[in-house]
Amino acid sequence: MLGKNQGFMLSRTRDQHLFDPGPKRILALDGGGVRGILTLQYLKRVEELLRKRAGNDPHFRLSQYFDLIGGTSTGSIIAAGLALGWSVEKLERLYNELAKLVFQKSVWRWGILQAKFPRTPLMKILTEQFGDRTLGTEDLQTGLMIMTKRLDTGSAWPLMNNPKGRYFEPISKKETAMPNKNFLLRDIIRASTAAPHYFNPERLRIGKGGDGAFVDGGVSPHNNPALQLLLMATTQGFGLQWATGADHLLLVSVGTGTQEMRMSANEVMAMSSAKVSLQALTSLMNDCDVMNQTILQWMSCSPTALTVNPEIGNLQGDVFSGREVFSYLRYNVVLERDWLQNNVGVELKAKEVKGLQEMDKPQNMSKLALLGATASHVQVQPDHFSARFDIE
Repeated sequence: MLGKNQGFMLSRTRDQHLFDPGPKRILALDGGGVRGILTLQYLKRVEELLRKRAGNDPHFRLSQYFDLIGGTSTGSIIAAGLALGWSVEKLERLYNELAKLVFQKSVWRWGILQAKFPRTPLMKILTEQFGDRTLGTEDLQTGLMIMTKRLDTGSAWPLMNNPKGRYFEPISKKETAMPNKNFLLRDIIRASTAAPHYFNPERLRIGKGGDGAFVDGGVSPHNNPALQLLLMATTQGFGLQWATGADHLLLVSVGTGTQEMRMSANEVMAMSSAKVSLQALTSLMNDCDVMNQTILQWMSCSPTALTVNPEIGNLQGDVFSGREVFSYLRYNVVLERDWLQNNVGVELKAKEVKGLQEMDKPQNMSKLALLGATASHVQVQPDHFSARFDIE
């Protein structure tokens, strides 16, 4: 076992990750634009801790530990790279390059009549990095889920490389729809990152029946894809049906930073109709995140559980259906001055914190990286990764 420094099984395939017996481990990665650099600092810490437990093997990758990795928007880029066996260090280099090239301001683009940023730079990098690999490629070393949103049908589309999934292969010889295994990774990642206002929707060929128009997966209830991944891992319809229980299933969820939405009633009443609509949409997305977090903490055993609100606390005393369904770890920061000082010991001016909340400012990445590195060493502890989830 890992705890005995015998290391990980280096040669495990996607299907061994998905279908072999034993405890299972899921990694969920939020959306959040350039703030994904903060996610990478948490992952660097997790990779470091697990590598030590694997005998300091320099070839250790998170794809060897996690059986299913999923991401939304910027998290989909990281998730795909990890599932391909990339190191966090490689992803961090890619991320810095990507942010500087993709989020370039233009005097001709304001995000009103056309998207704030063009599609071409992002697709160029995605093509260079992922090539013509499809969701069914054998290069993926573990389970991968990309969270997308198909806007022309108003439906959330979680796309996964599970060969037992209903739509992975053609359903029948007469089937005209594109099987999931044939979607190009670069295309579905681009679809997952097509945030309204920032990027135009992505058109994907769905089959002989026509095309679909996709926007950022964060516009679904799953900007934090943890609950969606839990459903994919355990419910009959998705074909995995992993065993549940606090000793059998570990879910690790990593955020990109969040912030509280507070304003006076006078500020709201003075807003234009358009601004109220935008504020309401943003608030709805935050509500989805809080609801997901509430459900996940309610169903789980979690040493990282946070207070949801003063009324229900962190829900660790409320046992869903009489038992804990899984073990749960959530790592994230609240981008508020007092919270950062009180919880991770980082002191920033109010103006600095407000700047870090922006999702399209590459100039913030060095500060975000430093914040993530500091927070990860406070929050991510070795005993969070119990030996019961080690790989035999």
